[in-house]
Amino acid sequence: MKFSNAMKSAFPAAVVGFLTLGLASTSAFAVTTVTATMAVSATVQGTCVVSTTPMAFGTYTAVASNSTATVSVTCTNTTPYTLGLNGGTTGTVTARVMKSGAVALGYGLFTDGAWTTNFATLASVNGTGSAQVTTVYGQIPAGQYVAPGLYSDTITATVTY
Repeated sequence: MKFSNAMKSAFPAAVVGFLTLGLASTSAFAVTTVTATMAVSATVQGTCVVSTTPMAFGTYTAVASNSTATVSVTCTNTTPYTLGLNGGTTGTVTARVMKSGAVALGYGLFTDGAWTTNFATLASVNGTGSAQVTTVYGQIPAGQYVAPGLYSDTITATVTY
């Protein structure tokens, strides 16, 4: 009997000891964290986009007629570019013409509102990452007595970067 009484009183102490050891041993296995770095990179390529607004002179009555249009260029920041306007579908940069059939109506495109500097190619400009708008000044000189009709031309704006 003494043995079983000793066992009865030792059993709860053993359970408490076992639980204490079990709980203590789980805290000995702490969570470990490891880290690594990841390199991230990109190469930005210089690029540009260009858009234009139409130039409408309205009705021409042999009196000088003026109009404006805009060319908008957006290039990546610091990308150097030049903007050029060609001679149209049948003219040249220095002698642009609108046509109605075979009949030509001369006009000019200029970089200034005084109509003194022909618009061919502008000097190099650096892109800013935002739209850079250039005004194009157009003029049909007075004194052209051509046949009535609808005259038109198509100018191509070229951005070189």
